[in-house]
Amino acid sequence: MSSAWITGFSLSMALIVAIGAQNAFVLRQGLRREHVGPVVLFCAAMDALLIAAGVAGLGGVVGAAPTLTTLLSWGGAAFLTVYGLRALWRARRPGALAAAAGEGLSRRQALAQVAAFTLLNPHVYLDTVLLVGSVGAQQAAALRPAFVVGAASASALWFSGLGYGARLLAPVFARPGAWQVLDLVIGVTMLALAAALLR
Repeated sequence: MSSAWITGFSLSMALIVAIGAQNAFVLRQGLRREHVGPVVLFCAAMDALLIAAGVAGLGGVVGAAPTLTTLLSWGGAAFLTVYGLRALWRARRPGALAAAAGEGLSRRQALAQVAAFTLLNPHVYLDTVLLVGSVGAQQAAALRPAFVVGAASASALWFSGLGYGARLLAPVFARPGAWQVLDLVIGVTMLALAAALLR
């Protein structure tokens, strides 16, 4: 196995395994068993695209555009604040939190939300494009494709495990109280991330 592949895989996995807006949304969709395939595919494909773009040199462009980062921060903070408040509102009504209860998202709505979590988050560009991209760009030209494949493989493995593995937690989330705790955690996490972006 190529050392470039291992480097890409390890770096991507280390950055992606964290409680963030995108991961929380994928987990929630997995628990509800709603459009898991399209959501996981979108996350993995966007990561692969952004990693490849970063290795190809987009990281330098992002690093040299502080105005773009500022605009993304404000947009991302606004979106995270709204989503966080909605999660806290859901947590106030535990009777409506059962996995099969309530009106779910359409596929278009789910993809629109995961796109916002992905593309309005400046950390996606700083981590995936700038950091992973700059490490990949330091690889010898012949090894860069292996690095990109390794990093993209880690992303695909993580999102697949998170989305499809969530069903193993279904017995726990059969109780409305568990959904209440999850929504409280998601709401607080989203608001904390929004505050961090504004800082």
